[in-house]
Amino acid sequence: MTTSTTPADVPALEHIELGVTGMTCASCSSRVQRKLNKLDGVEANVNFSTETAVVDYDPAQQDADSLIETVRAAGYDAFAMGGSNTDAAGEAGDAAEGAAGGASQSNVLDDAREKEAEQLKRTVIWVAAVSLPVTLVSMIPAWQFRFWQWAAFAATTLVYFAGGRVFHRATLLNLRHGAMTMDTLITLGTTAAYLWSVWALFFGGAGEPGMVMEMSLLPSGAGHHEIYLESVCVVITFLLLGRWFETRAKGQSSQALRDLLDMGAKDAAVIRAGKEVRVPISQVAVGDRFIVRPGEKVATDGVVVSGSSAVDESMLTGESVPVEVTEGSRVTGATVNTSGRLVVEATRVGSETTLAQMGQLVKDAQAGKAPVERLVDRISQIFVPTVIGIALVALAGHLMVGHSVAHAFTAAVAVLIIACPCALGLATPTAILVGTGRGAQTGLLIKGPEVLESTRQVDTIVMDKTGTVTTGEMSVQGVTAAPGWSEDNVLSLAAGVEAGSEHPIARAVVAAVSTVPESADFQNEVGRGASALIDGSRVRVGRPTVDLDTLASDFEAAERSGATPVAVEVERGSGLELAGFVAVRDTVKDDSARAVAELEALGLTPHLLTGDNQGAAEAIAAEVGIAPANVTAGVLPEDKVEVVKALQESGHRVAMVGDGVNDAAALAQADLGLAMGAGTDVAIEASDITLMHNSLLSAADAIRLSRRTLKTIKGNLFWAFAYNVLLIPVAALGFLNPMLAGIAMAFSSVFVVSNSLRLRGFQPLEA
Repeated sequence: MTTSTTPADVPALEHIELGVTGMTCASCSSRVQRKLNKLDGVEANVNFSTETAVVDYDPAQQDADSLIETVRAAGYDAFAMGGSNTDAAGEAGDAAEGAAGGASQSNVLDDAREKEAEQLKRTVIWVAAVSLPVTLVSMIPAWQFRFWQWAAFAATTLVYFAGGRVFHRATLLNLRHGAMTMDTLITLGTTAAYLWSVWALFFGGAGEPGMVMEMSLLPSGAGHHEIYLESVCVVITFLLLGRWFETRAKGQSSQALRDLLDMGAKDAAVIRAGKEVRVPISQVAVGDRFIVRPGEKVATDGVVVSGSSAVDESMLTGESVPVEVTEGSRVTGATVNTSGRLVVEATRVGSETTLAQMGQLVKDAQAGKAPVERLVDRISQIFVPTVIGIALVALAGHLMVGHSVAHAFTAAVAVLIIACPCALGLATPTAILVGTGRGAQTGLLIKGPEVLESTRQVDTIVMDKTGTVTTGEMSVQGVTAAPGWSEDNVLSLAAGVEAGSEHPIARAVVAAVSTVPESADFQNEVGRGASALIDGSRVRVGRPTVDLDTLASDFEAAERSGATPVAVEVERGSGLELAGFVAVRDTVKDDSARAVAELEALGLTPHLLTGDNQGAAEAIAAEVGIAPANVTAGVLPEDKVEVVKALQESGHRVAMVGDGVNDAAALAQADLGLAMGAGTDVAIEASDITLMHNSLLSAADAIRLSRRTLKTIKGNLFWAFAYNVLLIPVAALGFLNPMLAGIAMAFSSVFVVSNSLRLRGFQPLEA
């Protein structure tokens, strides 16, 4: 039996976004999400990467304060980043502030991130400065001066408690919830080494003047001169370095939203009481009329009431050809007026504008993007309890067979020290540091470790057309002359007229000739073309106004190929005569076809996505080797997001390559976002990898480097665990001196670092 729910039965949910700080791994965000969703009337989605919680709640059962207290009760901090959907900011009078409110309030979270990164940086510096002498004096017996061990102990105590505090706090927090992560392993190993050293110094013989640590294969069972302070220092130093690197890379996504909203006009020339008054954009209301001069941004969405011009809508559509607008045409806020003076009547303001809605698309895509749990954290959930269990079994076993308490304790501690996560901890950050460093040298900027995990199973790559597969700049594709005219003559006449225009098509035509003929009396015909006098005759370039006759089929073929053909007409005694036409088209990058082939060789299926028409899209796709079935044309920003979502919902892991503002939401939605370095700041901030060379071939390089780095991380983890698997049983049986365990740990760390350094040999495809 089923029951239907009427709209009246459904409570009106309010919406709020919380900033959540203190999360150290993906399991933390999952924990917070579970806690919130256990509350009555609450639906929450928590994102570790952006450190936000998007919550819909029933105000009759919960309020913002109860949500924040729930997060804090779980051991994290939270604060409201934006108001609910009933706030006054959503009203028409305050709509502009509402549009930017999310970005401005997110500054609180960004400030917290920057503060955390800066604090970690300072900690890494002083911890490294303190740890270096401790490590050197501990590993080089000739440098062990009188009472050196006490100086090392004092320095290590500072490193353990102050430097390692971030790991110890996370360990206690995770243990409260029954979870074990890499932080637990760090605390376990460093605490074992530190407490053993404390016991050896105060109750063994390690604190005696002139003590020098002696090397032996088996534990001595008495005296206990061995201390492992350098292990504590090395582990904490390197893992703090990795934590700082991750923190610095985290949080870039919110910058994309701020950059996007900053693209809008800051003020507008509004007509009030018959006078032009410049007012802040927040004071523009629906129905206001405002003036947009050449070169200015359109203040907000509206309808042209007078004037005509060409408007650059590339931020919205990604296409480089401006759109001709006249009275009655709709224009979008933040687009640029390139030529004539326009008077526009505002139809949408603030949070209702297209720009604000694009910002919401980016925000929603980031919030809904599932964080990737670090491989080492997944391993730690099994490894940590296993190590603790083995250590306890070793302790009990040795006592049961009659060994001394000292011998049993030595075996148990040796197990914990051999499991000390120096190699495990270095496995990820060293490979990331070397891999991303090599990437930076080759023009690939990888934002963080989660990016590497994302490349693992990517099987589909969606590419924007303009500026990604193509140059985004118009060029002459071909010239067709009518009978009695030559191609050179047609192109020369077209260049003479277009020399007076700043239109992208005009610039392409002028660039195609070596000498531009002199012209006079230039006239712009908005929406139709332009004309000028050349050698005393009026020459017109633009949409054809005369019969194309024998050139009609060629003209249509040029349009089908994705080109924009412009007719060249010359005035004769009887009127205008067709001289021919010039076909102009966005140029495919030289390496795009090879890049598509390389991406397919990596196991990725290429898709082409564009706001251009279907004919142009299919022509470009055919040129670079993309199947017609994988071409989607005529799409707006929200459509691009939907295309990516549809691919994801069908089971694909999707990478997205783009360069424009209109690509930002899709880049954020994709499992892996790659932005062209010559693209907009918004696209770059919303992406995971920036391709500084502005070449699609760099996208293949980025995936190759990311996968190779991830493979190196896995190799590091394998060998780190192999050494643990080999030596833990030996230590548990009491056949391994803890000092040798520390040396074995050091050798495994050297191997991990050496293996990571092999990434420096990565070569880009162009090399």
